[in-house]
Amino acid sequence: MRQFGTILKFELKGYFKNKIFVGITVFLVLVIAVSMFLPNIFSSIQLEKSPGADEQHPVLLIYAEDAALSSLVKQYFDKAFPDYQVKIASGSLDEIRQQIAAGQAECAFAMDSASSYTYYVNNLSMYDTNTAIADTVLLDVYRFTAMTNQGIPPEQAESILSVPIDSKTVSLGKDQMKNFFYTYLMILALYIAILLYGQMVATNVATEKSSRAMELLITSAKPTSMMFGKVLASCLAGLIQLIAVFGTALLCYQINSSAWGSNELIASLFHIPVSLFIYLLVFFTLGFLIYAFLYGAIGSTASKLEDINTSVMPITFLFLAAFMIVIFSMTSGNVDTVLMKVCSFIPFTSPIAMFTRICMSTVPWYEITASIAILIVSTVAVGVFAAKIYRVGVLLYGTPPKIGSILKAIFRHR
Repeated sequence: MRQFGTILKFELKGYFKNKIFVGITVFLVLVIAVSMFLPNIFSSIQLEKSPGADEQHPVLLIYAEDAALSSLVKQYFDKAFPDYQVKIASGSLDEIRQQIAAGQAECAFAMDSASSYTYYVNNLSMYDTNTAIADTVLLDVYRFTAMTNQGIPPEQAESILSVPIDSKTVSLGKDQMKNFFYTYLMILALYIAILLYGQMVATNVATEKSSRAMELLITSAKPTSMMFGKVLASCLAGLIQLIAVFGTALLCYQINSSAWGSNELIASLFHIPVSLFIYLLVFFTLGFLIYAFLYGAIGSTASKLEDINTSVMPITFLFLAAFMIVIFSMTSGNVDTVLMKVCSFIPFTSPIAMFTRICMSTVPWYEITASIAILIVSTVAVGVFAAKIYRVGVLLYGTPPKIGSILKAIFRHR
C-alpha cells in the first residue's frame, strides 16, 4: 500500500509539473469563463450603440397584382416573419429581381393567388425556411379568403383561424430532448479523456521502458502497485482537470444565469438531476479506468515510442465503435435497441451505453446494478491482468511481441 501511495503521488505530481497539462487546463478554464460571459458582453456592446446605429432587419417583399391580396398577405407575414421588414413591392418583377441582386431586399414572394407563389432570393441558404413558413401562413390566408367569399364576416373568420390550441405533455419516463445535450457532452468528454489520458499512460510507460527505468522500478515495487498507481494518477489528474473546467463553467453560469435564462439548451446542462450526476461519475470513472489499464498494458509491451500509435490502435477502434453505436442510437431516438441492451452489459461499451439508456430511457434498477457490478469486477480484473503484462513487458524488447508470447510469459512467471 505504501508503494502504491508513493507511486500515485509521484505520477500525480508529474502531471501537475507538466507545462502542457497545466497550460491546456488554464486555456480551457479561460475559454469557458469567457464563453459564459458572452451574453452579458454582447448586451453591453449593444447598449453602447446609439439608437440610430442599430442594424435594420432585412427586407422581405410581397408582390401581387391584387392589392387586397398583397395587403392581406402582409398582415399575416408581419406576424410570421418578425426578423424581416415586410413590405409590399412597387414596380415590376424585373425591378424586384434587381433589388434582390443589389442587396436592397433579401427575398420576395410573387403571389399568383392565395395558394400560389414564386419565391425569389439571391443566394439560397441550406437553412432557408422561409418557404416552409410561408406555406403554413398562406394556408390560413387561403382559408380566410374562402370563408369571406362564402359570406362569413372577416372578424368571425379570423377568430376561427386563430383559435388557440391548449395542449399538455406528460412524460411518464425520461425527456430525451431535454437530456440529449448533457448526455452527448458526457460521452464526448469520456471519449476525449480516454484518447488523451490513455495515450499519455501508454506513452509514459513506454518511455520508462525505452530508458530502462522500468527495470529498476519493477525490482523495487510490485507490478500491481505500479500499474494501479499510474492509472489512478492519470484518472485523478483527468478528474481534477474536468472539475476545474466544468466548475468554472458552473460558477460563471451562476453569475450570468439571468443572461442565459432563455437558452434551454445551456440551462439543461447545469440542471442535471443529482441521481444522473452520480451515475455520470460512476460510469465515467470506471470507463476511464478500464481503458487506461489497457493502454498502460499495451504501453509496457512497446519497445519504442514509435510503436505506441500502432499498438494502441485496436483499443482506440474498440471504443470508437462503442461511441458510434451510442451516437447513432441517440440520434435515432431509440436507445433501447437489442444492440444497445447488449452493449450495456459489455464492460468496454457499458460506460457510455448504459449511461445513455439511463439518461434517455427508463431502465430497471436490476439492469443498472448488474451493469455496474460487471464493470467494477471487469475493471479490477483488467487492472490485475494489465499489471501482469506490465511485469513481463520489461523483458520484451525488439519487435513488438505477439499476444501468444505475452500470454506464455505471464503464465510462466505466475
